[in-house]
Amino acid sequence: MSSPVLICGSVAFDTITLFEGYFKEHILPEHIKSLSVSFFVPTMRKEFGGCAGNIAYSLNMLGGQPVPVASVGKDSADYMARFKDLGIATDGMLVLEDEFTAQCHITTDLDGNQITAFHPGAMSRSASNDISSLEGGWAIVAPDAKDGMFTHAERLQAKGIPFIFDLGQAMPLFDKDDLERMLSMAQALTVNDYEASVIEQRLGRSMAELSHLLEAVLVTQGAQGAHLYQDGELTQIAPIEPASVQDPTGCGDAHRGGLLYGLTQGWSWHDSACLANVMGSLKIAVQGPQNYNHSREEISELLNKAYGLSL
Repeated sequence: MSSPVLICGSVAFDTITLFEGYFKEHILPEHIKSLSVSFFVPTMRKEFGGCAGNIAYSLNMLGGQPVPVASVGKDSADYMARFKDLGIATDGMLVLEDEFTAQCHITTDLDGNQITAFHPGAMSRSASNDISSLEGGWAIVAPDAKDGMFTHAERLQAKGIPFIFDLGQAMPLFDKDDLERMLSMAQALTVNDYEASVIEQRLGRSMAELSHLLEAVLVTQGAQGAHLYQDGELTQIAPIEPASVQDPTGCGDAHRGGLLYGLTQGWSWHDSACLANVMGSLKIAVQGPQNYNHSREEISELLNKAYGLSL
């Protein structure tokens, strides 16, 4: 039986549009100081999203016990009902009736590049969501309001609940001192390869060096799989070929759900990272962050085929 996992992060509604062209042909470096571009987007979808929501969805699919920790607004009834229908606990949700739920507007081009505009709404007050009474075997501090991320991290540390620091879209908010402070409380770090390069630049230390301070550092490499660092040693996690490549939105969150499920089962970081790759590959094959749906048996079969493991 899995122990509860506290998923600290954003819950948001995503508006996702597709630009049937390439940003690189319209955003010219020599004209960046006077940028004024408009993209015609003939298709649009509205989705349930946000890092906490997406991670919880992935973990729940595997049979885990996600407890989303997020602040939402007066327009959150549909999202709360969705969680309840899926059997996802809402004990950690704070509803603020004078705010809107966070809104994310994402435009993707044919290369899979994304331009995002984000209105934080209720997320801005996530620090007021007191999680002191919640218990969990693991937790993750995913992108959220900066003060909320630190408040949750401090409370998790005080309760002795190990957590993963997932920098993600919060990267612009964290300077050198912020990163060092957060990493001093976390047990692990998960980032993509670009975020890893920014952290290395800001801290003046490599991912391998940082792994001496943590249980693990996991760097996703897109179609190239992932790099796992432990005690300065690099292990490459082989990629898994998705059925198709449709939409990268939420792939990192699906990945985190798989990682957390493995950890709650007592798996090694390597085996948990393999499951994480499987979940990311399932997500990228469909449009939207929470529209993939697979049985444990299907996931286990893919895991076994790719890595010789099973749920």
